[in-house]
Amino acid sequence: MLRARWVLPLAVGAGLGAALARWERREHRERGDAAEGLLARLPVLPAVAAASLPAPPGSVRTELSKYGLPGLAQLRSRESYVLCYDPRSRSALWVIEQLNRDTLSGASDRAACDFQEDDSVHEYHRATNADYRGSGFDRGHLAAAANHRWSQKAMRDTFYLSNIAPQNPHLNQNAWNNLEKYCRSLAKNNRNVYVCTGPLFLPRMEADGKMYVKYQVIGKNNVAVPTHFFKVLILEKESGEIELRSYVMPNSPVDDKIPLERFLVPIESIERASGLLFVPNILRRTSNVKAITAGKQ
Repeated sequence: MLRARWVLPLAVGAGLGAALARWERREHRERGDAAEGLLARLPVLPAVAAASLPAPPGSVRTELSKYGLPGLAQLRSRESYVLCYDPRSRSALWVIEQLNRDTLSGASDRAACDFQEDDSVHEYHRATNADYRGSGFDRGHLAAAANHRWSQKAMRDTFYLSNIAPQNPHLNQNAWNNLEKYCRSLAKNNRNVYVCTGPLFLPRMEADGKMYVKYQVIGKNNVAVPTHFFKVLILEKESGEIELRSYVMPNSPVDDKIPLERFLVPIESIERASGLLFVPNILRRTSNVKAITAGKQ
């Protein structure tokens, strides 16, 4: 499954997905943008660091933000997905999308889509096509284009470079592509499939016996190359049951003949490694949850 030299760190995420959703809605209102895209339809968001700033005892909160706060969680709500952007890596922390029978059908044409910079991200913190040129890495979709044939705009939105990460070409075109196809096949037999995808930067032991987090960067903007990728599937069954399937693949060539179930991992391992939380948010809505792990179908 995962190579032995990689270890999932014990870094548990904190914060409230609900706080982020409220913040995103406020941002839309301030821009006069009433359309919330997919955000209004999602049953659960992964939790990341809370956007609100606690006020220290004896101080006035507004004084602390007198000259603005240097950064908040950067949410983007588009027609086909919701994304939380990481300005340090020049990519997303996570992208979540909704798949069902309706989203998979349509006349959208991938050939009419081009990879493009996300000009909603500050120029200091965004990737460009030039960063990928000659890098040896594919521009790997997090929310896959083929998941959104229902709308040309929805498909086009998946080509923003904020929804892209440097991905090993063999992985992107084979095993990872097989996992994306599998997600679509599940959407044909379930009410909804919510897919959350993101990068991982996992530590590994070096020759000196110590653990290090090391990763390559590409281009003049230093776009981070993940060591691994995760994909968490939240299946809404017709019976009302919720089923969880969570996968991790290394960002390196993977034999596409290896069964996908070999890459199943406990959801807790992704939560610890990514700093995100899925299960607590799901349990706020239902206790009828079944987690699928390797050897348990």
